[in-house]
Amino acid sequence: MTDAYPELFRHARELTLLQSCAAVLGWDQQTYMPDAGADLRGDQLALLAKLAHERATAPRLGELLATCEASPFEPGSVEAANVRELRHGHDRAVKLPARLVEELAKVTTAAQQAWQTARSANDFPLFRPHLEAVMRLKREEADAVGWTGHRYDALLDEYEPGCTAAELTPLFAGLTRNLAPLVKAVADSGVTPPDVLARDWPTDRQKLFAESAAAAVGFDFAAGRLDTTAHPFCSAFGPGDCRLTTRYKPRAFNEAFFGVLHEAGHGMYEQGLPADQFGSPCGAYCSLGVHESQSRLWENQVGRGRAFWRHFFPRLRQAFPAATVGVTLDQWELAVNAVRPSLIRVEADEATYNLHVALRFELELALLDGSLAVADLPGAWAEKVRAYLGLAVPTDREGCLQDIHWSFGGVGYFPTYTLGNLLAAQLMRAATAQLGADTLDASVAAGDFRPLLDWLRTNVHGHGRRYRAAELCRQATGVELSPEPFLTGLREKLSRLYGVC
Repeated sequence: MTDAYPELFRHARELTLLQSCAAVLGWDQQTYMPDAGADLRGDQLALLAKLAHERATAPRLGELLATCEASPFEPGSVEAANVRELRHGHDRAVKLPARLVEELAKVTTAAQQAWQTARSANDFPLFRPHLEAVMRLKREEADAVGWTGHRYDALLDEYEPGCTAAELTPLFAGLTRNLAPLVKAVADSGVTPPDVLARDWPTDRQKLFAESAAAAVGFDFAAGRLDTTAHPFCSAFGPGDCRLTTRYKPRAFNEAFFGVLHEAGHGMYEQGLPADQFGSPCGAYCSLGVHESQSRLWENQVGRGRAFWRHFFPRLRQAFPAATVGVTLDQWELAVNAVRPSLIRVEADEATYNLHVALRFELELALLDGSLAVADLPGAWAEKVRAYLGLAVPTDREGCLQDIHWSFGGVGYFPTYTLGNLLAAQLMRAATAQLGADTLDASVAAGDFRPLLDWLRTNVHGHGRRYRAAELCRQATGVELSPEPFLTGLREKLSRLYGVC
């Protein structure tokens, strides 16, 4: 090992600590910070962004990387992966002017506050100038980083390295082509799920029940916590500190419960990363698509499964006797797997969720290349929803104001949700094959989630960023990422519940 590597590791760890400090402030901004603190928080985050950028672009970091690259480590080793990924990050960072990094931090802090207010008031014009500023800066960022196919590629690379708009466009087209007739077949099936999720579900008991489920599947509350916010998320600051958030509605059980399972999946991934590698790429998540695979696996592949509710349904009836009166396990399974086009992405079912992502991807492309003006976004959004989901958008709160992502500058983020859905299904198929379908089903039904979590720790969590997402998928499942396991699994489930194929 070259003498430069330990110094490189220390440099990377200090940069991660700076970013972790910013993450704490970001979490606080979405949970407990008073509205009047927005200006100060913008200054704080801008300063931390400036310091992190200076460290990420420091000439000494470039020297250390060059020294390590001159005496290369064994291919496939942790050290080689760390050098590779640190080089990737350094090369991207040096292309971004410090002025742009600071301005993005300040503008997105103000934009997030404006988004919260605009969403609450259903007032898109209030948010419009902030979104225009964000898009202007993201175009500038993309051009600074450089791109050849589409400006979008430069921003997507931050979340899903190596992925391009040219790859995603046919992927979404294929999913839309397969999902649209499936959704129609369900609608024409004549099967109507019982409307039990909209009964009275006291929020204090929802919180306790959701927390108990998150703990049961493996989220460590000694190293984490759960709070409420306007838009659910998971924020991890490093080993021993992972924060989940959700939102509760007294007449919508599914939103908070499955939201907590979703965020707990993110959290368990963070809690399973190699602690001894914290601060280096091999101590960090692989990509946002891989991160999303963990949340969607626990939310959908496990949490909406029959075996899961064989364990939790008796506990649900005990916790909510009034809301579950007269409800059978069969009815409950159909209710939590109901296919019903909806306006809100985070409330969407498995069959329609990717349609929500597809329309956002298409709108992002248009906003970024300038073919869609921000002022025209509400109308374009409504048109896409009508085309893909057959619904009218009554308010902007239920339309283009529903997601926080663009306010924090997350352009290129949305496609990772669909990549995560596909990978979740593929990972679950591989885990089932290796652990045994009957064995895994029995352990989940008994409330023992350790075998599945251990499999994920070994095949996904423990690698950190040692492999890029495509290679991680091959290592864990033996094949390239494909929509086939997701579509096959969905068809099998809906065939059983709705009698469609």
